[in-house]
Amino acid sequence: MASRLLHRHIREQLKDLKEVTHESLVVGAIENAFQLMDGQMARERRGQQVEGGCCALVVVYLLGKVYVANAGDSRAIIVRNGEVIPMSREFTPETERQRLQLLGFLKPELLGGEFTHLEFPRRVQPKELGQRMLYRDQNMTGWAYKKIELEDLRFPLVCGEGKKARVMATIGVTRGLGDHNLRVCSSTLPIKPFLSCFPEVRVYDLTQYEHCPDDVLVLGTDGLWDVTSDCEVAATVDRVLSAYEPNDPSRYTALAQALVLGARGTPRDRGWRLPNNKLGSGDDISVFVIPLGGPGSYS
Repeated sequence: MASRLLHRHIREQLKDLKEVTHESLVVGAIENAFQLMDGQMARERRGQQVEGGCCALVVVYLLGKVYVANAGDSRAIIVRNGEVIPMSREFTPETERQRLQLLGFLKPELLGGEFTHLEFPRRVQPKELGQRMLYRDQNMTGWAYKKIELEDLRFPLVCGEGKKARVMATIGVTRGLGDHNLRVCSSTLPIKPFLSCFPEVRVYDLTQYEHCPDDVLVLGTDGLWDVTSDCEVAATVDRVLSAYEPNDPSRYTALAQALVLGARGTPRDRGWRLPNNKLGSGDDISVFVIPLGGPGSYS
């Protein structure tokens, strides 16, 4: 639904701009489009019983600037002259811990008496009541000690680390579209209040740099980035594109294919493996490659 309709919402919001006098108006139009898309999903799910949600990563080119909007755990990078320029960041329970904890602190009813907004290094046990333990709240980046009280025995709002981090022990991404029906397992507590549909939008001015045919914008879902670093992607960009003539349009398709196949790995006795013998990605691997320049021209 998002892939079919989100770009239409963005187009309608941009059409409402009489003139683009500042990039913040474009950013606002994109942000509003995401909210409208999420609202449409909420309305239409009631009649069609549509479940689930999705992340969304969008690129808009307008008046010499590229706008990259990300809501979820996908990622976009620009590879320019071999240098990596991040164009997004992932939104997970770890990266958004303080936003989630602040909401739980301000609206404790969302926690249903089942969760605590505080974070502890590990699950608190009943035998530890009255003892001192490290904790942190919505205002803290470091850790401090507190005396364990009865409400600290509740399950933490944010738990786990890395790919295993979860909100309310359920979902590992904190921004996206949909998921209006998502509930805590064996509970009626909704998780949607903690999930934001608003993207972070970053802007890249194409006119500030003379781009060559090897300069690209790479978009990938988490299946790519789980097993591939930014630098490894940049190395693949150089290796694949250098094997093609600069004016061969198929070079960018070949690059996208190489990135997908590289993240998937090759079949061996114990599953799909990478060259370093680690497991290949078991997640969705979708990749877009967008060229930023052409021979002898500004783009």
